[in-house]
Formats: sequence, structure tokens, C-alpha cells
Amino acid sequence: MHSARAILTFALLSSAALFASADKKLPVEETTNDLLTITATATLDRDQIKQELGYDLGPDIALVRVTLHTVSDKPIQVSHDDFLLISSKDGQRSQPYEPGQLAGADSLTVTENGAKQATRKTGLMIGGLGGGLGSGTTPQAPNLKTQASHDDTPNPLLAVLAAKILPEKEITDTISGLLYFQMVGKLKPKDLELHYKGPAGKLALRFKPN
Repeated sequence: MHSARAILTFALLSSAALFASADKKLPVEETTNDLLTITATATLDRDQIKQELGYDLGPDIALVRVTLHTVSDKPIQVSHDDFLLISSKDGQRSQPYEPGQLAGADSLTVTENGAKQATRKTGLMIGGLGGGLGSGTTPQAPNLKTQASHDDTPNPLLAVLAAKILPEKEITDTISGLLYFQMVGKLKPKDLELHYKGPAGKLALRFKPN
């Protein structure tokens, strides 16, 4: 009897701890420490992204506007690799893509069982497969065929993406810019978390519902 009661007590305490952990939410759209303040907003709506850039990037792209402000006199080196976008809904994790990966000259056409499925610039994931993005589940891989191609025609989107991206440089004040991520599926900003791990330490925030 005492053993059963002890097990029940342990289960109740464990459940309480889990709920308490779930209630500890990340700060919304701004986070800070002794070295750096990060402010960010996320856009997943395809029309809004087109309005921002002047071009349609297609489905599964998340646009995150990031502002970095140094808190101390210590210079901070900024790198795109410092950032990671995570979906709390399905566990997807994506690092930022460079302009050339979204609008480069090289492209990759992916087909499933002989039928055209999607075309993406090399470096991007297609249908949840490829580098830079992952999830908690491992679906069975379809029978995919790929065909690479190269286009020498200048892509005006490349210049726009390069002009708007968050600068990679050492900062002592404030900078702002965009980061481009791929997030597959029907997600909302409230489902996403932006994580920073760099010279200024570790910081994370979530986004407001849109």
C-alpha cells in the first residue's frame, strides 16, 4: 500500500513539474542579456513576403526581421550561423539560408516516381528533405529523382535578398536585417522560436500570433 501511494505521489509531482516547465515560456519578440538585445518579428504569409521583397519566394519560406543592439562596450561578431529557427509545433529546425541558395544560378528539379514535384535552388530542402532542416520524425523516403541545371541569366531577386539580409560583421551599436528560413507545412508565427548561440551567449525568443 505504501509503495502504491509513493508511486502515485511521484507521478503527481512529475506531472506538476512538466506543467511548470510548459508554463515557462520564452520572451515575446525581444530578449536580452548583459551583452546583446535581440528583437525579431516573423512573417510566413506568402503575400506579405512578396510585398516585403517584391518577389514571390514560393511556399515554405519564413522571413525573420532581426534587430541586434549591443548592451555593453564589447564588440559582437554577427554571423548567420548564430541563429536557428525551431518549430515548437512539429520540431522542425532550420538555419538561415544565404541569398545564393534562394536565388542562385544553379537549380535542382526533384521528381517523385517520374512526376515533377518541386524545383528549388540548390542548398534548400525540398519537401522536408535535404540540408539545414530537420524534424522529430523520419518519414519513409519516396522514390525521388533529381536533375540539376544552370542558368546564366542574372536573377534580380538575388540583389534584393543580399541588400536586405542581416549583415555579418562586428558591431558595437545596432544593426537590422532579414534572415531567410525554410519551414515546411502550415505554421504560424506563434509556433516558432528563434534561438541565438554566438559570441554573446545563448538567447531565445518566440513570436506573437498573427
